[in-house]
Amino acid sequence: MMVNEGRGRLFRRKDGKYLIYVPLKLAEDSMFPFKTTTSIKLKISFKIGDNKVIVEKWNEASEE
Repeated sequence: MMVNEGRGRLFRRKDGKYLIYVPLKLAEDSMFPFKTTTSIKLKISFKIGDNKVIVEKWNEASEE
């Protein structure tokens, strides 16, 4: 069964860093766009006034 959405969570750690939790079934779905066994760099952005967050694989060649 394909899982293309799930209930995640944004939370703040005691050290002040923020983490986004991605549900296991979503992250392990064969169609999930990111594959990793440890970690990968991501670009996270949003548009002002919108309640959506865009998550993309970080392109090492890009400037920033």
